[in-house]
Formats: sequence, C-alpha cells, structure tokens
Amino acid sequence: MSQPIAEWRDIDVETFRREILPRYRPAVMRGLVGKWPAVGKGRESAQSLCAYLAAFDRGAAVDVIRMPPSARGRIFYTDNLEGFNFTRDRQPISRAIERMRRNAALENGATLAVQSAPLAECLPGFAEENRLAILPGTVAPRIWLGNGVVTPAHFDESSNVACVVAGTRRFTLFPPEQIANLYIGPIGYAPTGTPISLVSFREPDFERFPRFREALEAAEVAELGPGDAIYIPALWWHHVESLARVNMLVNYWWKGEPGAAAGADSAFDCLVHSLLNLKHLPAEQRKAWGRIFEHYLFDASADPAAHIPEPKRGVLGEISPELARQVRAFLAGKLKD
Repeated sequence: MSQPIAEWRDIDVETFRREILPRYRPAVMRGLVGKWPAVGKGRESAQSLCAYLAAFDRGAAVDVIRMPPSARGRIFYTDNLEGFNFTRDRQPISRAIERMRRNAALENGATLAVQSAPLAECLPGFAEENRLAILPGTVAPRIWLGNGVVTPAHFDESSNVACVVAGTRRFTLFPPEQIANLYIGPIGYAPTGTPISLVSFREPDFERFPRFREALEAAEVAELGPGDAIYIPALWWHHVESLARVNMLVNYWWKGEPGAAAGADSAFDCLVHSLLNLKHLPAEQRKAWGRIFEHYLFDASADPAAHIPEPKRGVLGEISPELARQVRAFLAGKLKD
C-alpha cells in the first residue's frame, strides 16, 4: 500500500548535499545524531532527559498546548470545525516538562506538547552541546516535546531536517501532487501553520474520503527512534505520530540553499491573495490566468524576460532588496483598497 522512505547511514555534509537534496524526496538518516548528549540521556530514562533539559532553562516562556484524553493526542478541530480541540498557554519549559512527565505516568491522561519553540530562547546552550553537522550553524533549531501527539498531514514552505531525541515517531509523507486526495481543511483556519488533512490516519473514513486510498498508494512511511533523523523536502505533506509517552524532536527549517534561515516571505500568502482576486472570475478567465502564471513562474524551460533589456526587467529579473521593498510597499497599498 505504502512504501518505505529511502534510508542512508553515515551521512556527512557532502553526501547530504550531493545525494539527498537534489532528489527532492524524503530521506531517513539513521543514527545521524546518535552521539548527541541529549539522545544519551533519553536512552537512560525520561527522567534523565527531563533533568538534562531543565538544566538549560532560564525561565523563558514557550507555547504549550494541552488536549483532553478524548482527543487521543490528535491535534485537530472540534465538531463541525467550530474550534480547536486543545487549549494553549505560555509557561517556562521546565514547568511544561514536569507536567508532561506527570501525564506520562497516567494510563489515560491528558496530552501536553511544546511545539516549535526556538532552542536559543528557551534552552540556551543546548544547541552548542548538541550540534547537527550536516547544516550550517545559521539554521536555528527548534524543540518539539510532548506526550503521544499526532500532528495531522500538513506541509511546510521550508525544507526540514527533524532529529528524534527521545521516543519513537512514525512519519507518513506524500508528494505535493497528492493534495486532492488528502481532503485538506480550511486554508485560513487551521490548528497548524498551514492547512491540514481532515482524514484520521488511525481510522480513515473511506466512505467520506474515498480518494484517500489513492494517497496511501503514494505514501512513504518510516519509524524513527532516538538518534535518527529525516529530511522532509519543502511542500511535501507529512503526518507525524509520536508513539511513546515522552517524546522529543529537534528540527531545522531553511528556505533555498542550506544555511538560509526560514524567512518571513511566504508563497502561501500568494496563494491566499490569488484566491481573493481570481476565484470569483469565470472559468475561462481563471484558465487564462493559469496560462499566464505558467508562463511567468512555472515553466522552467524558458526565460520569459530573455527578450527584455536587463535594466528594464523589473520583477522579471533579479530582485534586489530595494526592489523587493518597493514591490511590498506597492502591494500593501493595493491591499488597503
């Protein structure tokens, strides 16, 4: 039904850049961070890991989500998509760690998760002791810590290397073209940063979501344990299930070439803007705009500005920081109308 994600071992920078990145496919890198001190603590016990993390805490607050036992750890909506099935607050990470440990001791307890907290802010010094050799130090790490959490299938605009520190995680990935078979929920209203699949992977409702069977045919799956890592290309859909009662992951996002941090520019914003301006047009006009977008953006076989002198190419040529500022100001002005 699905297929395993391709695996590598003994990865170094050159192998990562030469063999893995050009494929634009996910890759499991077994044992990549197996020598991290944090991984060693996690292998000792959840208590050892929690004590190790708490030693770095300087009191900075992080976002914490909590779900009742009825959610079974799945980050999702309430009935009829009226709200979300979790509450959110901010607290020092040491307090979140202690509550996570207490939840783990209960057979049917609530679920707590710290998600995407910048390590430099909440656990300063951790990254210096636990370095990822295949990426430059300019790519900032983030921590994901919690009980048995299920993150629904979604995509990120950035490329991603995710390293399992403690617990076991099951990753189910789909190429971008599977979007129609994943039954994506609302674009502007989602429990994650980007829209999510409405399908429960634990108990898929094939009557309601029949094309999900096709998505599963294209799925790539892997389970990662402590010390393992996975490369997730930008825009690949990924569903992540934490299988232990205490789980920790550190991830690294970047856009473009490795070393470029995940900036604020978002192609997703372009999608929303296009829906605002194009969705109401007649079908033939939308089709015509599709051809225009194809010509200027998506056809890699030709340069649409080759016949224009370079100084006059504007946004069709190299976009300097100054030109980018001018275009943003122009668009901001238009959006005020």
